[in-house]
Amino acid sequence: MRKYGLVTLIISLAINLVIMQSADAQDVAPSARAAVVMDVVSGRVLYGKNMDERLPMASTTKIMTAITAIENGNINDIVIASLKAQNTGGSSIYLQAGERLSLEDLLYGLMLQSGNDAAVAIAEHVGGSTEGFALMMNQKAVEIGAYNTNFVNPHGLDDVHHYTTAGDLAKIASYGLRNQVFARIVSTKQKKIPWWGRDYSRVLKNKNKLLWQMEGGDGVKTGYTRRAGRCLVASATRNGWQLVSVVLNCGTMWQESVSLLEYAFNAYQPVIYYEKGQFVKTVAVSNGKKERIRVVTDRLLMVPLTGEEKERVKVEEEWVDYLEAPVVKGQKAGEVRVELEGEVLARANLIAQEEVKEKGFMRSGRDILNKLLKR
Repeated sequence: MRKYGLVTLIISLAINLVIMQSADAQDVAPSARAAVVMDVVSGRVLYGKNMDERLPMASTTKIMTAITAIENGNINDIVIASLKAQNTGGSSIYLQAGERLSLEDLLYGLMLQSGNDAAVAIAEHVGGSTEGFALMMNQKAVEIGAYNTNFVNPHGLDDVHHYTTAGDLAKIASYGLRNQVFARIVSTKQKKIPWWGRDYSRVLKNKNKLLWQMEGGDGVKTGYTRRAGRCLVASATRNGWQLVSVVLNCGTMWQESVSLLEYAFNAYQPVIYYEKGQFVKTVAVSNGKKERIRVVTDRLLMVPLTGEEKERVKVEEEWVDYLEAPVVKGQKAGEVRVELEGEVLARANLIAQEEVKEKGFMRSGRDILNKLLKR
């Protein structure tokens, strides 16, 4: 009887634990219209709620503004603020028409103070106009794989044609966080930049409270308009593992962002399968000055998994039979994938570690003759 009672107790505790874990996953973002938490390296979604619903995103727009400016501009450029920038409504760093600031200083004004005027000045400098810059933002969104996103301005003030999804915004933020300049700016708590016509500097304080309040907090961007509600893209890194969370139209955005990130840190563990540049195998080279070439991974292949998932994942490797010379360093020769029940969780390309030049005509002829003589 006692044995039966003990077994019953163990089963009951196990069931309660499963229920608690499920509840944790369901309740981490109760008030958000849409939410997601994503691994920055692999892009694996660890929690999602209405993550594909198109919604306004307010000033989290500026994540893409910063990415586009960093990739297409020179951060040392001097930008001259226009009257349009000066007169842009909403949050501001109080630019004046004719004021000169470096693109880097404007990026700090954009991401820390959420300056809409800074966004317009940046867009006009890099894209020629806010409209031209919006086209560049949309092109980058497609490159990143954010297919349910459309930008019509660089600041995020309300427009019915300006929207994204929680899933897309997590992809965009993850992409940005892999850029060192972007990551440095969004993790900065306070910054001084020049203030034209004054004998003191602007002091920019980051509006992202999680930089102070959460262990490992290191980004990314707040947002609010009446139509979009409160929005927050947050990130945190612990033991070298970085996650990004998104909440859209979320009244308790600070608490729910922390809940999302803490849930993922506790429920998953990062598993490294291949380091970037890790040797996998050699591949034959046809008509090359070398007969074989080493192929290596082009990126870190790391996937966050639950303890139960670790036992069920499979690692698949595929490669070509041979490469035709000339071979370019970095040329794709296959791929490796981490799969869970047929779903690809992460992949990396196998690439040539070095170049291999094509054989010269005389050497090719000599090889053919030697083969004939050996018959």
